[in-house]
Amino acid sequence: MGYAKVLSVGLAGVAGHLVEVEADLAPGLPAVIISGLPDTALHEARDRVRAAIVNSGQKWPNRRITLNLLPATLPKYGSAFDLAIALAVLAGSGELPPVALDATVVLGELGLDGAVRPVRGTLPMVAAAARAGHTRVVVPAGNAAEAAVIPGIRVHAVDTLHRLVAHVRDGSPLLVPPVPAPGHGTAGPDLVDVAGQPLGRRALEIAAAGGHHLALLGPPGAGKTMLAERLPSILPELDDEAALEVTALHSIAGLLPPGGGLLRRPPFQAPHHTATVPALVGGGSGLARPGAVSLAHRGVLFLDEAPEFGKGALEALRQPLESGRVRVARTRGATEYPARTQLVLAANPCPCAKPSGDVDCECPPLARRRYLGRLSGPLLDRVDVQVKLKAVRAAELLSTGAAQESSATVAARVVAARRAAAERWAATGHRVNADVSGPDLRRPPWHLPARVTRDLRRRLDTGSLSARGYDRVLRLAWTIADLDGRDRPGHDDVAEAIQLRTGEGA
Repeated sequence: MGYAKVLSVGLAGVAGHLVEVEADLAPGLPAVIISGLPDTALHEARDRVRAAIVNSGQKWPNRRITLNLLPATLPKYGSAFDLAIALAVLAGSGELPPVALDATVVLGELGLDGAVRPVRGTLPMVAAAARAGHTRVVVPAGNAAEAAVIPGIRVHAVDTLHRLVAHVRDGSPLLVPPVPAPGHGTAGPDLVDVAGQPLGRRALEIAAAGGHHLALLGPPGAGKTMLAERLPSILPELDDEAALEVTALHSIAGLLPPGGGLLRRPPFQAPHHTATVPALVGGGSGLARPGAVSLAHRGVLFLDEAPEFGKGALEALRQPLESGRVRVARTRGATEYPARTQLVLAANPCPCAKPSGDVDCECPPLARRRYLGRLSGPLLDRVDVQVKLKAVRAAELLSTGAAQESSATVAARVVAARRAAAERWAATGHRVNADVSGPDLRRPPWHLPARVTRDLRRRLDTGSLSARGYDRVLRLAWTIADLDGRDRPGHDDVAEAIQLRTGEGA
């Protein structure tokens, strides 16, 4: 009887858990039994591993093989355990020295020819191995650059099972992982392309500086989509912590670009209006996959033609927007993904969407109310900035005078404003004004005097603003003050924040 153990990693959401792959070979009728809550892909691993071992020139042990994945109470998903299973079987049969595999974490999917293929989620799995105190990992060559971004980890790349067996048996060298490419990302569209729309540009800058949600309402051609697509270009690059979170989510979804490296640019997700609830917030059978709101974590989620989205899909965003996390429950367990994103909604004012707006609109008032009524009050109550854009005039579109400000110019002001907010809220752990809780804003030393909030309190008393809206206006006012270089908001800052919140600034 032979026994061997190889370390691997399993994923539950974005959290990795160390998994011990045990192999026990005993006399009896030849069979392969896998225990430890495996999914379908893992059940099929027995055939993949057997073919890969034989086609790599190794002998398949003709014995009763029991494979156990510890902890047995944690569900296991995917094909990333294939390589660890193959090594455990070969070590248990005496073909490989078990000592050579001690303290080494092994990840990889096997093809029938013995090729080691890339797997999703390598980055969070390697990060979990590092947290558990392991410094040596073996990963597929296609994931090596991705794994190498984790500090303190010695990454070994492998392309075939034959190469790895030779390395374990006699020390033959493995592949050298490539140097990760700089994670700056490609430059997106520039704000200089937007003609006119001073109100829209101001709203976009405030939303970027404070991390506020944004709604853009206006006729077709007013520039709603152009403005939304340029929001990432004025956001600061992601710091190390945020970049790791974003890159891990895109690794799980299999969306990392070739070359590896951390994603430094804020992500931008723009799902089609036919997107379902699972597509937006995450879901699927077995292990729930991240949805668009999680893939836009630390970036922008843009819903163009927002009233055309299904009501259930829109309402499903309410909880993630408030908490910054998505928890998807299934019969086999719950999965949690981060979802701290900036929501941008764009909508025409009515179904007919005449380019000239109210002038030639053929929709009766009831149709207009019903159309925008698809964006529910509770959802819009979570959107800090709500502006109504007017159609672009010929003089603005064809102007050959001074060019509009570029994204780089606006981004410099946004960075300065965010730096001021981060220094102010350092004691509370918040990064941007949009994350600050209402009680923190309303108590000393950040409580604003009554003369500054007079108009705001009157709106709260008359019911034109909710308590949530009151706090969101305060956050907007702090962002406006940060952009203009003031240490505290004044009456004019609060007045502008009210206009942006209520859509009265058009």
